[in-house]
Amino acid sequence: MPNLRRELTNLPNLVTMGRVAFIPFVLLFIDNFSPLRSFIASLLYLGAAAGDALDGYLARSRGEVSTLGKFLDPLADKLIVTAVLVFLVALSRVPAWVVVVIVGRDLTINGLRSIASAQGLVISASAGGKIKTGLQLVAIMMLLIYFRYPVLGTGITVDYHRAGLIVLYVSMGVSLISAAQYLRDFLSAALAPPRAPA
Repeated sequence: MPNLRRELTNLPNLVTMGRVAFIPFVLLFIDNFSPLRSFIASLLYLGAAAGDALDGYLARSRGEVSTLGKFLDPLADKLIVTAVLVFLVALSRVPAWVVVVIVGRDLTINGLRSIASAQGLVISASAGGKIKTGLQLVAIMMLLIYFRYPVLGTGITVDYHRAGLIVLYVSMGVSLISAAQYLRDFLSAALAPPRAPA
């Protein structure tokens, strides 16, 4: 228990828990009728997402990588993305089926990772998963901004809702491809014949 108490109060894990604490405020400011509130929601979401890089950096630089942190960090990522996407469905900004696919994919991969870990299998994260995460961040930021804004210095107006949906669809496609790659690697490792003892 003293070890758990120490992990709960180390700085990287406090930053991770702070990211989760941002979620209600992001949801509070999402508004289909107020450009200002929607913009504030996008900034709060950006702050919560940026904390992902910060807590990882702090954990490595301070030598405070912990078992609790390895559990909390991906949990915070999933909570932030899922909560915002579900709320955007409620506001008719995102089709429900897209969120079902995204959440279902993540649950499936997390389940496979748990099985692989329990069996001592090491399957490295794919580049597709990292690309998917970056695209999701951009898509959700755009979906939170929501309204149309002119691009400075041009006569072009960007519909952030439409642009966000396009990027979200692309991220969903990338996530499904990376999930297929992960499943292939998992099956290859799981079905590989055992190595003969040296």
